[in-house]
Amino acid sequence: METKKSLKITGMTCANCARIVEKSLSKVDGVKFAAVNLATNTAFVILDKEIPDDNLKMAVEKAGYGVSDEPSEVIEEKRLKRIRTNMLISVIITVPLMVLMFMHMGGVHIPHFNEIELVLSFIVIFYAGRDTIRGATIALLHRHSNMDTLILFGSATAWFTNILSYTSLNIHAFGTVGAMIVMLHLIGRYIESYLRDRASKQVKELLALQSKEARVLVSGDEIMMPIEAVKEGSIVIVKPGERIPLDGVILEGSSSIDESMLTGEPIPAFKEIDNEVIGGSLNLSGALKIRVTKTGEDSFLAKMISLIEEVQGAKVPIQALADRITNWFVPGVITLAVISGLLWYFNFDGLNMLTHSIREILPWTLHTSNPLSFSIFVFLTTVVIACPCALGLATPMALIVGTSLAAKKGLLIRNAEAIQTAKEVGYVLLDKTGTLTLGMPKVVESTIPEADAQAVASIENLSIHPLAKAIVEYVDKPIIHLIEDFQELHGQGVVAKVGADEYFIGKPYDATLYDRYTSEGKTVVEALKNGNKCGYFVIEDVLREDSAQAIAKLKSMSITPVMVTGDNENTAKYIARLVGIEEVYANKRPDEKIDIVRHYQGLGKKVIMVGDGINDAAALKGADIGIAIGTGSDLAIDNADIIITKDGASKIVDAIIISKATFKSIKQNLTFAFFYNVLAIPLAMLGMLHPAIAEGAMALSSITVILNSLRINSAFSKDSAQNSPTHLADNKANA
Repeated sequence: METKKSLKITGMTCANCARIVEKSLSKVDGVKFAAVNLATNTAFVILDKEIPDDNLKMAVEKAGYGVSDEPSEVIEEKRLKRIRTNMLISVIITVPLMVLMFMHMGGVHIPHFNEIELVLSFIVIFYAGRDTIRGATIALLHRHSNMDTLILFGSATAWFTNILSYTSLNIHAFGTVGAMIVMLHLIGRYIESYLRDRASKQVKELLALQSKEARVLVSGDEIMMPIEAVKEGSIVIVKPGERIPLDGVILEGSSSIDESMLTGEPIPAFKEIDNEVIGGSLNLSGALKIRVTKTGEDSFLAKMISLIEEVQGAKVPIQALADRITNWFVPGVITLAVISGLLWYFNFDGLNMLTHSIREILPWTLHTSNPLSFSIFVFLTTVVIACPCALGLATPMALIVGTSLAAKKGLLIRNAEAIQTAKEVGYVLLDKTGTLTLGMPKVVESTIPEADAQAVASIENLSIHPLAKAIVEYVDKPIIHLIEDFQELHGQGVVAKVGADEYFIGKPYDATLYDRYTSEGKTVVEALKNGNKCGYFVIEDVLREDSAQAIAKLKSMSITPVMVTGDNENTAKYIARLVGIEEVYANKRPDEKIDIVRHYQGLGKKVIMVGDGINDAAALKGADIGIAIGTGSDLAIDNADIIITKDGASKIVDAIIISKATFKSIKQNLTFAFFYNVLAIPLAMLGMLHPAIAEGAMALSSITVILNSLRINSAFSKDSAQNSPTHLADNKANA
């Protein structure tokens, strides 16, 4: 059986670092799949057999990186602090050094400037920039190259020109430029990390909900113990104002529970005895005694966090293209930098004549008659301008923002590939029960006198049938009568005695009397007292409030909604008519649902299947995107790509909008990163850029990618507004 694990990786600095770790993990015996995400510093692996965690840890350490057991927020806090410290050191040293350099270049004689530049730039490059050197060294030891390789090549070469300036070669010293390269790189990395930290806020909010301790009832005494020590079946006490520590069932008490951070529902839910509660939700009003049903990784909150981190560590197909390009990009750039440097050195006069007039109006270019100085200048600029950090961040940053937004809106995206597929969706196939409806039968009409209703509810309380439960819930606080001779008649109903009276509750003897109800998909339960009809209950599966609105939105997006249900045709058509669905398939078995999915896939567009039951699991797996209602069966949820944790069909629209916005952001990020390099590298090779400007532009490109990813939130709000009922109605009126 396949198992999944996530690891917190330390020491990664660029896309190629992530690729090295990924490759090392993939070689471990038992690892079926491995994906490493630079933006979240996590590795996600799928194992086809049980292997010790130490094996995975050794593979990561062998690659030159680390694995931490500390919470993600602690790791990120330490990482951000270290980056900030190194950045401040580089700024404090480099800024005064730049002032001295410009003064020196302006003709002001600075005594021993070469020596000052040599020492101070050494501190910045080789101390403040030591993490960069470490990253480059790891890559070179693995016969790879990465962004750190380019920074090290550029800054070390710049510093080495200070050494060469003491020789007879008459080389311009670029030591300060080397320090500037590292300083700007560290500033960019700090801003990157800070914005990345903000983008991961959703997971941190969920982690903050986890209680550290629980008040456990042991032999009548209340004992505070760590949450990890609480076992399934333990009894915990939760007082008003406290967070519920773990998932469980209320044994004593009642209270209003705020579940908004978990479900998105702003109105507190009233919970009483036998109601389930979710760990992380807030107990508002009453003291509760709760029996713990789920602990550790099995809890709802833990699963939510795990699923979000899992998809943020996954990849969409378009990322494969970016990975292949990044793999060859760095050695390609170094080659171009060497070639351009050599061309300038051996053809300086000719190339200088061709570009001189343009470079004259660019104040940042180097003006020298020394071919070696200019060739080093071109080499440095080309190496720095081509750092592919924007390329490495393009996909993971968009995934972090998109999946975090989805979680906030009540959606868990388990399969990142669904994000790319969503743009091609043409059909949404929806199950009825539990998807368009609540999946909980309710009495909507009754003609039974109150006294008899109390007796009927007392009898039905002994039955496990869903319709019986609906009747019991409908009768307000039923009086529990002494029931005798209770008997369940298979397929018909129940019969029992209450005192001297015999009641039958079940199918009507003459169903035609209730055609007006059954034609609308409602169910009628008739009650007989001593053989005489005393009334009936009308029961229906209530429509979700957002179903009709969701169908209207799908149609406005040129997506065809289709109902595929195992329920009877009358009920299916009635519900379809209420929500506005024209295409209906009723009385369908699980294998027939799969055939319907394949039929619509054959029409040339992608298909979404939405369901909540065991009978939907195969269709969910077979569809291009499977969406499960979170209140449904575990089998359906396990086979879904996206899980709806709150509301109903309206979240399908949100899932499509978020997926489209995320994929659009990925494409924009990749396009920008490629365009930037394609435009900038030739300018650097022609000597029209300065290494410091190149480094600043490189850092700016990474920040731009992150900011563009953060725009997914505003894009979702805009698209949601355009598809709102009010907007659709206004458009219709204007038309």
